[in-house]
Amino acid sequence: MYHTDVRTWDKAKVYARENRKAPTPAENILWQELRGSKRDIKFRRQHAIGFFIVDFICVSAKLTIELDGEIHLTPEQAEYDLGRTFTLTELGYRELRFTNQQVLTSLDEVLATITENL
Repeated sequence: MYHTDVRTWDKAKVYARENRKAPTPAENILWQELRGSKRDIKFRRQHAIGFFIVDFICVSAKLTIELDGEIHLTPEQAEYDLGRTFTLTELGYRELRFTNQQVLTSLDEVLATITENL
């Protein structure tokens, strides 16, 4: 399993902590469903893998979950996301991506997809 080295983590931990303290509404809703092993499996949020910070991860299943807001629609961000997904896949992680809107309007379907992929 790949973890973040100490020097990278020292830089990333501030950003990860800020994200945990100020989640988007969609992140907060999904976290309330995933936290505390409610699905009989443990999730973490704002977890560093290398120099990336994933929104949610189930370490034991090597499954990451990303929630995308409007910024992910820009060509530059879409290209970055593609490269990030490629790198994480090369490290053995599977990734699920949902839009914030999907979480806000179709939470049951999002949770079903997560459960199917665990």
